[in-house]
Amino acid sequence: MSKPRPAQPPPAHPAASPVAAAPSRRRPRPPGRPAAGEGDRRGHVLDAAIACYVQRGIAATSLRDISRQAGVTPALLHYYFGDAAGLRDAVVAERVLPVFGEVRATLLGMQDAPLRGSLEAFVGCICDLVARHPWLPPLWIREVVSEGGGLRELLTTRLMPELASLVAARFAAEQAAGRLNSGLEPRLLLVSLVGLTLLPAAGMPIWRQLFAAEELGVDAIRTHALALLERGLELPA
Repeated sequence: MSKPRPAQPPPAHPAASPVAAAPSRRRPRPPGRPAAGEGDRRGHVLDAAIACYVQRGIAATSLRDISRQAGVTPALLHYYFGDAAGLRDAVVAERVLPVFGEVRATLLGMQDAPLRGSLEAFVGCICDLVARHPWLPPLWIREVVSEGGGLRELLTTRLMPELASLVAARFAAEQAAGRLNSGLEPRLLLVSLVGLTLLPAAGMPIWRQLFAAEELGVDAIRTHALALLERGLELPA
């Protein structure tokens, strides 16, 4: 007589599928890419870059400096701009060139307008730009006027050569017609206009401290420059 077979244990329940059991996960974002809903930080980064350029200079500013100033990760800067050179090019294209574009348009408008009105328009344009973009005067000093500045070549080779010649020719024509002080050098008159506006604005913290005069500002520069121009240029009434 055969022995009875031992009872078999009940079959184990099949293991739960890893796909079914695992909680659903969102697909990770590529490194550095801003999440949806965070808004476009690009403009904020450009403003932070300008602030760093004013404080440290373009050549001495790193992506890490700008990321700290902007309060973002370096990966975000790489996502938007690639590298420090790409960010610098974006700052020039989207912040610096539009400012010079306004100056250029004002200077070109001086060709047909009466001289007095043209000079008032130029001074007004510079003062308005300084009020809207406080970074403009210190950036001008550091990156255009100073030897080795990162924006000097841009100004001297792309933005101003032809325009400066046109403006100087206009001043020379006014001299020849007896409507401008004959003792002035027409080619340096544009330099004087810049010196009466951007340079005082760049040194404004110094003047305010030196004279204990917090009221000195853009409006004072505008009034002072126009008064000097009217009397120094011997403009007709």
